[in-house]
Amino acid sequence: MKKRIKLKGHIKTYIQFSIYLGILLCIVEVAMLMIDTRAGLLLAGYIIFYFAITLSLYFYNKPVIMNELISFATEYGQIQRVLLRELDLPYALLDDGGRVIWTNTAFETVIHQPKGYRKSITSLFPTITRDRLPDAEEDGVDEAQYELEYEGNEYVAKFRKISLREMAEHSDIIDAEGYNGYLIAVYLYDETALHIALQEVDDQSLAVGMIYLDNYDEALQGVEEVRRSLLIALIDRKVNKYISAFDGICKKLEKDKYLVIMRKRAIAQLQEARFDLLEDVKTVNIGNEMAVTISIGVGLDGLTYAQNYEFSRNAIDLALGRGGDQAVIKTPESITYYGGKSQQVEKNTRVKARVKAHALREIITGKDQVLVMGHRMPDADSFGATVGIYRIAQTLGRKAHIVLNEVTPGIQPMVELFQNSPGYEDDMIIGNQQAIEAAGSNTVLVVVDVNKPSITECPELLRFCKSVVVLDHHRQGTETIENTTLSYVEPYASSSCEMVSEILQYTYDNIKIRSEEADCMYSGIMIDTNNFMTKTGVRTFEAAAFLRRNGADVTRVRKLFREEAAEYKAKADAVSQAEIYRQFFAISICTADELPSPTIIGAQAANELLNIKGIKASFVLTNYQGKIYISARSIDEVNVQIIMERMGGGGHLNIAACQMEGVGIIEAIGVLKRTVDSMLENHEI
Repeated sequence: MKKRIKLKGHIKTYIQFSIYLGILLCIVEVAMLMIDTRAGLLLAGYIIFYFAITLSLYFYNKPVIMNELISFATEYGQIQRVLLRELDLPYALLDDGGRVIWTNTAFETVIHQPKGYRKSITSLFPTITRDRLPDAEEDGVDEAQYELEYEGNEYVAKFRKISLREMAEHSDIIDAEGYNGYLIAVYLYDETALHIALQEVDDQSLAVGMIYLDNYDEALQGVEEVRRSLLIALIDRKVNKYISAFDGICKKLEKDKYLVIMRKRAIAQLQEARFDLLEDVKTVNIGNEMAVTISIGVGLDGLTYAQNYEFSRNAIDLALGRGGDQAVIKTPESITYYGGKSQQVEKNTRVKARVKAHALREIITGKDQVLVMGHRMPDADSFGATVGIYRIAQTLGRKAHIVLNEVTPGIQPMVELFQNSPGYEDDMIIGNQQAIEAAGSNTVLVVVDVNKPSITECPELLRFCKSVVVLDHHRQGTETIENTTLSYVEPYASSSCEMVSEILQYTYDNIKIRSEEADCMYSGIMIDTNNFMTKTGVRTFEAAAFLRRNGADVTRVRKLFREEAAEYKAKADAVSQAEIYRQFFAISICTADELPSPTIIGAQAANELLNIKGIKASFVLTNYQGKIYISARSIDEVNVQIIMERMGGGGHLNIAACQMEGVGIIEAIGVLKRTVDSMLENHEI
């Protein structure tokens, strides 16, 4: 076999070099014969002797040299094999089915298996299934890389396909035609220490927070003047001690504002404790009738310290806009909410309403035209508020239009009051396309009863109007209308109609509104407060009194909302079929497909379910136009807003809703129950 092996390359040239020298001597011999015959014959004898020795050595040494080369190659291969087996990097070979066929010592140490382990790689790493390995296709993946965790360590596993086709093509015993055999090399890179180091760096990064006292002035009103400083001192001590326990810095900026600097790791600990400072502060009591509540805003993961500070400002604005008594964490990717279980206290002063009313007047008088819109599928509060803004614009001598694309049955009687009245122009109510055509640089857009752009009557209109005003009473969520000229969002207000009624009184001295307009706005307050039984305060009744003085008639309003017999039966059916879930939650289905507004019936049924003793929250699901609508209601013990936000919706602490697409009614109930279960287990509600 060794004799059949042929040499090539530099080693062949080296062995045959003496023969090449003999050929050179032959050439010299020819030249020597031409010069001197006797010298040439003498040299010829030497050349014959040289070739005899050279050829004998060549044929004798060639097998010896080949044997030495083969021995060296064998020893070198063994050295390579030992080096590969003792390599510190965990390394293994798999067959094309993913089964382990060879491992080195480092790999065996990692998996705690002896030499000769021959099971599938999936048995070691369940996440590495066969379809994730490099495949045999010509245009398939030759390499793959995955992160995995094994026995507490974190690895990066790299898989590389090693084709055996070329070897098969040069083999004397394998038919290479159609052969696509391959092996898979596996390398494990332990990045546990790297991840720990990166996590440590991340944990030590700066987090900026802001803490505001929600009801500073209101809480002090019920305390004797000589004891007020003691109350503030106790609150300062509570806040500073809490922040210091997490190795943070707390600096008081104003009488009711604090700046907090902490490490990111400390924020994670606060999240685990669900910001129990929110509840701790409420325990401060020296005889004050009203418990002090705070709002916390935290900025994380910004590119700069300034960006974290800006995030914290946005977060505290969100916390206050959602009613206070909660913590909000804002990062570049997400916004997280904690707390928000208590109802915000109504502000007795109307200073803010007066300031906003004067600002609104300046904005409207500076424009030629006013467009007013509410949310999609408008209700009485949304339409009533648009009517109130329409009256303000008319009083200030500006052309105004109400954007209303679809008149729902719930507001049809109210819309007819204006369509059939000669005192109103035909273009008082216009559609989306007309509104977009009318929008311009001298147009102000007033959005009422909604601060979420995606559910406004015409979201495109927000892009066409440079001046946008938002008036809303819903708690703000992650999605808000940005770049507003004026924003007046008060979650404590019972309804948008209440807010607009107050603004009306400050916009123009001795303003007069018509009875139709007063009826619409009074209807909005009545519907959103469930006949003045939910979320009503002193200012709610003052707004209602103002509307009554301007011609609102309770009897006319009641007639506007009388129900059809089929609607009443559908509501009664939803109430009768309610399921009591976990003792305190009523869940029902409103099957009113044949009715024009089944979602309104569902909302009314949810209100009725709260009349059942022991029920803390009610949920009524309605299948309408291919979507599942969920109306959620509560009295005071459960915050249904955060439940609905978890499911993609929003609203108030005790009035909220959400929409679900691509699911059936039974599946939606399952999602609702799982959400309630999860939030109960985590003490979020």
